[in-house]
Amino acid sequence: MDQKFAISGVLTESTRRRRITTAHLAALPRRSKPYEVSDPAIPGLQLHVSASGAKVWQLRFLWHDKRSRLTLGAFPALSQSVARDRARDARKLIDQGIDPRRAGLRRNRAQVLPKDCPLEHGTVAWLAAEFMERFIRPHRKHPEDVQRVLDVEILSRWSTRDVRTIKPRDVLELLDGIVERGSPIMANRVASTLTQMFKFALHRSVIDASPVQLLYRPGGPERPRERVLGDNEVGPLLRNLDSVLKRAPHTAAMVRICLFTACRRGELAGARWEDLDLEGDAPTWRIPPENSKTGAECINALVPQAVKVFKRLKVKAGRSPWVLPSESGDGPIEAKLLTRSIARHQRAFARFGITGFTLHDLRRTVRTGLARLRVPPHIAEAVLNHRAPGIVAVYDRHSYIDEKRDALTKWAAHLGKIEAPSDAMG
Repeated sequence: MDQKFAISGVLTESTRRRRITTAHLAALPRRSKPYEVSDPAIPGLQLHVSASGAKVWQLRFLWHDKRSRLTLGAFPALSQSVARDRARDARKLIDQGIDPRRAGLRRNRAQVLPKDCPLEHGTVAWLAAEFMERFIRPHRKHPEDVQRVLDVEILSRWSTRDVRTIKPRDVLELLDGIVERGSPIMANRVASTLTQMFKFALHRSVIDASPVQLLYRPGGPERPRERVLGDNEVGPLLRNLDSVLKRAPHTAAMVRICLFTACRRGELAGARWEDLDLEGDAPTWRIPPENSKTGAECINALVPQAVKVFKRLKVKAGRSPWVLPSESGDGPIEAKLLTRSIARHQRAFARFGITGFTLHDLRRTVRTGLARLRVPPHIAEAVLNHRAPGIVAVYDRHSYIDEKRDALTKWAAHLGKIEAPSDAMG
C-alpha cells in the first residue's frame, strides 16, 4: 500500500508529515474494493474511492452518539479546498446543535420527501406544515394556493433543510432561478410566501433572524391588466360561444353568466343551488361570505338571460348541490379549470376577431359597459361586489338590489343588440 496516504480512515506517520494535494488525490488508483483516504487538515474529511474509481468527498462525524456521514460532492468537480470549507462549515453547525445533513452543504437541485414521511422538527418541511396549519388555513379563504406554492417552488428544493441554515443567499438563488425560467410573477408569489413563513418562524422563536431581506419584488412590478373587450368582440363572442366551446359547455355557460352578472369565477365555481332563487319576477343569487372575496354576503340580481343559463345548468347538474359540479360529482368544479379552458380555445376565438382574453377581463368589460350606459359609479361597483371605500362601507348598509337589477337590465339589453347579426340590426 502506498504509505503517502491514509487508507480506510487510518492516518500513517507519513501522511501526517506530508500534505495531501489535488495531484495526489487525482492519482489515487482504482481497487477491487472501495476505500477512503483521510484528509488530515479536517477531522473526519475523507475522499471515498469506489470500486468503479469514482471519488466522492464525505465527512464522518458523531450525531447524538451515532456514527454519521455527510456526502459533500464528487471530486474533482468539488475541489479539495471547497470540500474543506464545507467540512469546516459542517463542524461549526454540529457545534451549534444543527445536523449538517440538513444544511444544504451539498447543493442538490431537489430534496423531495417520500409520501407519508414523518416531518423532522426544525426542517423547512416541518415549518411549512406549521405555517399552513397555524396561520394560513385559519386566515385564508384559499389556503390551497399557498400550499401549491410551497410544494412546487419551495419544498421541492428545501424540504429536508434545517430552517436555521437558510441564508439570504439561498433565498436570492431560489428567486433568481424562478425569474430566469420566465416566471417573474411566480417569483413575486414565492417571495411573499417566504416572507410570511419566516416571519411566522420568528414569531414562534424558531429562528433569530429572517433570511428574506428583499429590497424589491424579484419579478419586478406587476402591472394590472387593462384588457376590455369592445362591442365588436363581445358580439361575435356571444354569437359563436357555443360552437367554439362545443366540448366545454361549462365554460360557455361561465362566459355568459360572467357577462350577464359580472361575477367572479370563484363565486360561480363555488355556487350552490340552494343560494339561487330562479323563480318569480325578481330572481336572485346569494353569494355567502365564505365564497365572497370581500368576506361579506352579497345578493346579486339576475336578469332573464342569466336565469335561462342557470336553468340549463340545473338540468345538467342533476342531483348535485353544485351549480358546476366536478367530473367526479363529489364537489364543485375547480375554478382554474375554467381559466385553462378559455386559454385552450384562444386560437378558435381569434378566428372571429376576438384576441386573447381572460374571464376576469369580462368583469372589466361589464364595468366599462355600465359606465358607458351612464350607470352611477357606486351602483356599478355594487354590481361587481366591490367593497365601498373608507367610512362609506361602515355606514352604508343598503344592498342596492333594485338599482343593480336596473343596471344589469340595461346592460343585458345592450348585449342583446350587439349579439344580433348585423343585418338584423340594420
